[in-house]
Amino acid sequence: MMKPIVVTIDGPAGAGKTTVSRKLAAALGYRYIDTGALYRGVALAIQRSDVAVDDDLALEKICQGLRLEFINKDNSTRLFLNGEDVTDLIRTPEITMLASAASARPVVRQHLLGIQKRFGEEKQAVFEGRDMGTVVFPNAEVKFFLSASPEIRAMRRFRELSETTSVTLEEVANDLEKRDKNDSSRAIAPLKAAADAILVDSSSFTIEDVVKKMLAHIHQVIQN
Repeated sequence: MMKPIVVTIDGPAGAGKTTVSRKLAAALGYRYIDTGALYRGVALAIQRSDVAVDDDLALEKICQGLRLEFINKDNSTRLFLNGEDVTDLIRTPEITMLASAASARPVVRQHLLGIQKRFGEEKQAVFEGRDMGTVVFPNAEVKFFLSASPEIRAMRRFRELSETTSVTLEEVANDLEKRDKNDSSRAIAPLKAAADAILVDSSSFTIEDVVKKMLAHIHQVIQN
């Protein structure tokens, strides 16, 4: 019997983390955990509460009143905020930027850290995020850091967003640049590859190629 493990996939927006993580989890028969969705869920709650993102007392109160759950529905994993399916509501550009700002607040990170660790207790899960391999699961059996060129990432995100909202490629590229700067320069849990992470550049590879490469490494770890 193959041993259960935790797999982490970190990297910047637009690198293909979500698609790769979903396919990898499906191939392994593991749960897929989109930790970025948790921050987006908090961001939505902040937006609805109309409080400043740097008001830590207000953020703590918001976090204490949140119930975030991942529920499988219609063959997809949906995020529920206090019983409401908010999966589609958290994918707007406004929520994206607010989530990036909220993720820099210690009170938000601490609250979600406990939630994420509980998700990983049973292992057999693929965690997608920005600090999964460095902060949340430093002892994960397999860690990947997925990246791509800024141009490729902007185009991928543009295609994704243009299906549901009116946005230009230039706007998407500028937002990604801001997010990269915010995520990599924040004092707490900055975006970076774990020292023992396997670096994967998806710029010139198909999603299938990336998943195949990751699966090969995972099977080596599981079988040893």
